[in-house]
Amino acid sequence: MTLLTVENLRVTFPTRRGPSEVVRGVTFTLGRERLGIVGESGSGKSQTGRAILGLTPPPGMIAADRLSFDGINLLNASRAEMRSLRGGRMSMVMQDPKFSLNPVMTIGSQIMEALKFHGHSSRSEKKARAIAMLEAVQIRDPERVFRAYPHELSGGMGQRAMIAMMLVTEPDLLIADEPTSALDVTVQIEVLRILDRLVADRGMGLIFISHDMRLVSSFCDRVLVMYAGRVVEELKASELSRAKHPYTQGLLNCLPKLDNDVRPLPTLNRDGAWAL
Repeated sequence: MTLLTVENLRVTFPTRRGPSEVVRGVTFTLGRERLGIVGESGSGKSQTGRAILGLTPPPGMIAADRLSFDGINLLNASRAEMRSLRGGRMSMVMQDPKFSLNPVMTIGSQIMEALKFHGHSSRSEKKARAIAMLEAVQIRDPERVFRAYPHELSGGMGQRAMIAMMLVTEPDLLIADEPTSALDVTVQIEVLRILDRLVADRGMGLIFISHDMRLVSSFCDRVLVMYAGRVVEELKASELSRAKHPYTQGLLNCLPKLDNDVRPLPTLNRDGAWAL
């Protein structure tokens, strides 16, 4: 079953030199699966995710031949419709909790606010669900974190709190932008287990944006490789090591290998044709 359809998505920002396209003709579909999007910083990964949720900041402009979620045309959806979808059926875990968490609200209040707009449970039920979700993302003292403000948490704990906030409503579509970048390996594994369980048990669709090629190859089902705002290659995650595009091969070759101490590390030789 196709949950999300994206056809010829373009995101444009005005500059002093004229319009600049940061996402150029991206096309893909997403079912109840784990889709990885990889590429360097500036390749358009995050802007693609933001555009799907209607979070492109003005004066940026979104255009597409088709952008639909579960039969809903997101291009023509009203602000009220998008507000009802975001946070409830569609969520996005941002890359840096410092810029995504409200500094004057406690963590518990922010998680409960998501449930307030997307549910009809009582305050005590909302609190219980919020604390249970904090515990699920491996926060040892969820009661304390529930009462804490974002500045009182470490980067990794803030990341986990933000993941809990996005998952507490059990969305149908989750866009995760580097969700495990600030986490240590053991916590990273637990968070991935939660995401995997939501995809397997609830049929959630997951877009997993990452720089970590090894993580994507082992966790995702399919992979889109982006360069300069375009998708240059799409393949099964299990076949990432056999990628054919020279850009994907270059990214893989630049990964350090513990059993092969190469100095200096290989660098990526770019071809201008990749951006065309």
